Amino acid sequence: MNFNLRNAVIANVSGNSQDQLRATIMDAIQSGEEKMLPGLGVLFEVLWQNAGTTEQQHILQTLEGGLK
Repeated sequence: MNFNLRNAVIANVSGNSQDQLRATIMDAIQSGEEKMLPGLGVLFEVLWQNAGTTEQQHILQTLEGGLK
């Protein structure tokens, strides 16, 4: 069986509104379940790939600050 998690996550949230995306993210974080981490990783990948250089720098600064 060939299952592509990345494609499954993207298919599951494609076309979602901002409110729906926020709810998905908040649910994944609040549940604290390890199985949700790959999905958040896919969403982060989409964010990163669609961010410009300035946005990527802001993301990195936010991550750095949050990890101190």
